[in-house]
Amino acid sequence: MTEIDPTIRAVEAVLFASPDPMSIESIRAHVGVTKGAVDIRAALETLEAHYAGRGIALVRRGDRWHFQTAPDLAHLLRRDREEARRLSRAGIETLAIIAYHEPVSRAEIEAIRGVAISKGTLDVLMEAGWVRPAGRREVPGRPLIYATTPAFLQHFGLTTRRDLPGIEDLRAAGLLDPVDLALERMEDEDDRGATESRTDD
Repeated sequence: MTEIDPTIRAVEAVLFASPDPMSIESIRAHVGVTKGAVDIRAALETLEAHYAGRGIALVRRGDRWHFQTAPDLAHLLRRDREEARRLSRAGIETLAIIAYHEPVSRAEIEAIRGVAISKGTLDVLMEAGWVRPAGRREVPGRPLIYATTPAFLQHFGLTTRRDLPGIEDLRAAGLLDPVDLALERMEDEDDRGATESRTDD
């Protein structure tokens, strides 16, 4: 039997036991090695290759790693009952705006949607673990700004925000009405503003 590198075994054990995705620094701290002494990233890549095509997979979400059920087998574990709470249309649109424009303030979300949002909408998204406060905008009033979380990437099967579908893809699927119209309107206004600015100069 081929002996397995003890570092790889340790990394595998730490990830298996963790309820949340872990960064390389977190893994290193749990394994108990100093930076540079052991190549944690190489161990992760070895494990990723080892689990490819199996019932569980080692995946990266943003800068964090975790084990999950192979996507093609997820249906075996899906519960028959529906989730007790579903996102409202306002919640879905707000989440989409934050994902594509983060970090973004409440006022900016409302400007894109064209209507006010209730505090409860953001609360639901934060309770779901998909949205988090990301500081304050350095403008008068210093409004809170919001961004997505690693849990958002994990839930929607994204490695990074760059994997989000483009506007054309969403429009073709009919998923951004009326949000896509608002985005286009804002882009047109920005273009007109830039043109007028150049004309004034």
